[in-house]
Amino acid sequence: MNNRKDQLEALDRLLTIMDTLREECPWDRKQTLQSLRHLTIEETYELGDAILDSDMDEIPKELGDLLLHIIFYSKIGSETGSFDIASVAHGICDKLVSRHPHIYGDVEVKDAEEVKQNWEALKLKEGRKSVLEGVPNSLPALVKSSRIQEKVAGVGFDWERPEQVLEKLNEELVELKVEVDKGDQDAVEAEFGDVLFSLVNYGKHLGVNAEDALERTNKKFIKRFQYLESKAKELGKPLSDMTLAEMDVYWNEAKKL
Repeated sequence: MNNRKDQLEALDRLLTIMDTLREECPWDRKQTLQSLRHLTIEETYELGDAILDSDMDEIPKELGDLLLHIIFYSKIGSETGSFDIASVAHGICDKLVSRHPHIYGDVEVKDAEEVKQNWEALKLKEGRKSVLEGVPNSLPALVKSSRIQEKVAGVGFDWERPEQVLEKLNEELVELKVEVDKGDQDAVEAEFGDVLFSLVNYGKHLGVNAEDALERTNKKFIKRFQYLESKAKELGKPLSDMTLAEMDVYWNEAKKL
C-alpha cells in the first residue's frame, strides 16, 4: 500500500484535475450542487452493491466515484466562498475529535455500545433538540426505520433482550391478522407497518441489518428466477405456459446451484 506522501500526492492530483475540468469541460462547468445530488445517491448505491458482493475490484472504483463527488461539491463551494475541501476536512476532523473524548480527552468507556451512547449525548449538547434530527427525511423507509431505532437505542430507548422484541413482533402479527380479517385496508397497512418496524428492530438485536439482509435475498431471488428463465428458454417454452409444478423443479435446481 502507498505511504502517506503518495496518498497526499494522489489527492492533490485529483484536486488539480477537478480545477482543470471545472474550467475547461462544458459539462463539468455546468454542474451545480443540485444537479450532482441524484448522481451522488446513485453512486452511493453502486458502492453498496459492490460491498454486498464483497467485490474488492469494484469497491475502490466506486469509492473513487464518491470521492470525486466530494471534491466536486467542495470545488463548487469554493467558487462562492461558502466552503472548500479544507473546511470540509477540518470540519469532520473537529467533529471526530470532539465526539471521541475517550480518545482525545479524559472520558472512559467500557465498550462500543457506550461510545454510541456518548456520541448521541454529545450531539444533543451541540444543539440538537432531538436525537432523531440526524435522520434524513429522504431515506428509504426501511433504512430510515433502522436508523431511527439505532438513534433512540443510543440514548437507552430500546428492549433489553431479543426475546422481548420477538414477543412484540408476534404481538404485532396477531394485530395484523385481526385487521386483515376485518377487511379494513387502512388499518391493515398501519399494522403491516408496525410488523415491519418490529422486524427491523428484531434484526438489530440479532446483529442483522434489515436493508442488507433484504438486498441479499433480492439478489438471491433474481439469480434463481433468471435461472428459471434460462431453462424455460432452453425448452422453447414461455414461463407463462409453464405450470407452477414445472417452475418449482427448476427453482429447486437453482437453489442447489
